[in-house]
Amino acid sequence: MNSEWQTFLKSRGATIDTDGRSRFTVDPTSAECALFDLSHLGVIAVEGADTEQFLQGQLTNDIRELSEEHSQLSSHCSPKGRMLANFRLLKRGATVLLQMPAENIEAMLKRLNMFKLMSKVTVDDLSDRYASVGLAGDCAEDLLAPLFPKVPELHNGATVRHDTVLVRLPGESSRFLMVGPTADIIDLWDKLSETAVPADADRWALIDIRAGLPTVYGTTVEAFVPQMTNMQLVDGVSFTKGCYTGQEVIARMQYLGKLKRRMYRAELDTDQCPRPGEELTSDASSSGQGAGRVVDARPSDDGRCELLVVVENAAVERNDVRLGENGPALRFLDLPYAFEEPEQSAD
Repeated sequence: MNSEWQTFLKSRGATIDTDGRSRFTVDPTSAECALFDLSHLGVIAVEGADTEQFLQGQLTNDIRELSEEHSQLSSHCSPKGRMLANFRLLKRGATVLLQMPAENIEAMLKRLNMFKLMSKVTVDDLSDRYASVGLAGDCAEDLLAPLFPKVPELHNGATVRHDTVLVRLPGESSRFLMVGPTADIIDLWDKLSETAVPADADRWALIDIRAGLPTVYGTTVEAFVPQMTNMQLVDGVSFTKGCYTGQEVIARMQYLGKLKRRMYRAELDTDQCPRPGEELTSDASSSGQGAGRVVDARPSDDGRCELLVVVENAAVERNDVRLGENGPALRFLDLPYAFEEPEQSAD
C-alpha cells in the first residue's frame, strides 16, 4: 500500500475504502474530462542484463516489440496454458514494468522469482513507491500536451516524462494511463485536476469493459486460456515469438483446436453487479464446466450492470445465458472489435 499517495488523495478530498480504493463525492459521469486514481493496480519492475530473454520465456507477448514508444498487454500462464495473471507491459529505459491488480502482485512476484534461476535480473514490487492514474475525455490530449514530450497518437502508444510513462489506451473517447514515482504522479494530479474531475476506479473499469479489455483477478486465476478472453485480439498474444510457459497449449488451440467459448460483452437489468469468477448457466450448455464465468462487471449510468463474460458460443447463439442458476438473463452487446474468421473454438 502506497501510504504517501493515499495521504495525498485524502488531502484532495478522497475517502479510502478498506480495500484501498479511493472514492470521490463528485459524480464525473457528465464531466468532459475525468481523472482516475488507480490505486487498485500494483507495479512490478524487472531489470537486469537478461530482462528481455527472461521475460520472453515467460510471457504470451513478444517482449522484443516493447519499447518506450509502444506498450503491450500480456499474460503469464500455467503449463496448461491457463492465465495466472495478465497485465500491461511498459518500458522505461532498461526497466520493464508490469502493471496488474494489486491482489495478484504477491503471487506474480513469487512465480517470476522462482523462474529466474541464474538469469541476471531483479524482480521488485514498486507498488509502495509508484502510483497510477488515468485520464479520459475529449480534453485529455490538450491537458497532457504541455506535460509530456508528446502525446501518443495510436492505441498502446507510449512516451516517457522523467520516470513516468504515459500510454494511450482504447476507450470511447481519448484515454490515457500514467504510471510513475509517487512524487511525479502527485505533480501531474495537481496540474490535471485543475480541469479534470476526480473519478472512481469503477468508472475506469467500465471503460475497460466497453473496450473489451479483460482483467484477471484473484478469483479468476487459471480460469481462462488467453484466447477465451480475446487476448489475441487486443495485442496480448504473439503466435510467432517461440517458446514460453504454456505456449504449446495456446498454440495448439489457435491452430488445431476449436475455441468453444470466448469473451463477450453483455448487460444485466440490475446495478448489483456480480463479482469476477461468478458462474453463468444456460440450458444450451453441453459442458460439465458450466456455461461460463464473469470476467468483470461494473455499474453503468442507467442503473444497469455491464459485463465481460467468457461463455460457450452455443449458449450465446441461442441467447440463453443467465447469472447463476436462477438469476437475470444476459443481453449481449457489441464489442469494439471483430472476432477472428474463420471462427475457431476449446473448453
